[in-house]
Amino acid sequence: MKVFFEIEFEKRFCYNGERIGKIRTGRLEKQEEKIMKVLLVNGSPKAKGCTYTALQEAAAALEKQGIETEIFQVGTQPVAGCVGCGVCRKNGECFRNDVVNEFVKKAGEADGYIFGSPIHYASASGALTSFMDRAFYSGGSKMAGKPAAAVVSCRRGGATAGFDQINKYFTINNMPVVSSQYWNMVHGNTPDEVRQDEEGLQTMRTLGNNMAWLIKCIEAGKKAGITFPEREPAIKTNYIR
Repeated sequence: MKVFFEIEFEKRFCYNGERIGKIRTGRLEKQEEKIMKVLLVNGSPKAKGCTYTALQEAAAALEKQGIETEIFQVGTQPVAGCVGCGVCRKNGECFRNDVVNEFVKKAGEADGYIFGSPIHYASASGALTSFMDRAFYSGGSKMAGKPAAAVVSCRRGGATAGFDQINKYFTINNMPVVSSQYWNMVHGNTPDEVRQDEEGLQTMRTLGNNMAWLIKCIEAGKKAGITFPEREPAIKTNYIR
């Protein structure tokens, strides 16, 4: 977007000790910078719990880099799983008009995503799993080509299994996966305990900085004429025919 503004500037001349002033008006062109945004999804039923604490640390790092953030709460209401009906292929959204459709509408305007979850039985929460199944099946095209990352929170173990699970949504949807200095996880049973996980919090800050860098690189590439790779027609090879 181009914006124009008027400025006044003055040239002054001296002749025999007498100052002669001349004022002119000029028109300058300024390129308005696009405001980048990252959506951070909190898959925990606790709005301000351990997962939120980790996401907030990453969000603060993003904000320092000039990236706008929004933490999207999946909430405490039951999130139904995908039933494979295919309605979303026809009308562009799931027939269940709930938090999933709300997120998908926002996803189209975002430049990056971080999905966070507590670890339940060495996996992402049931709510986030159902949420991501439907969000990616109905609105994956809105997120393709945009950076994403997973963040997990656990008391003790099972974090890497849940971390791998969430990352699989990105790698089947043509999304660059943003890494950090360690796997994106924090440890603690309460937010106060998470705040004592200094390495975990630093990992979140590094993640935020890395995502900001990648988003800016992608935007710079677009301005230079570098577009997302053109995809070949999909090939489906079934194992049983």
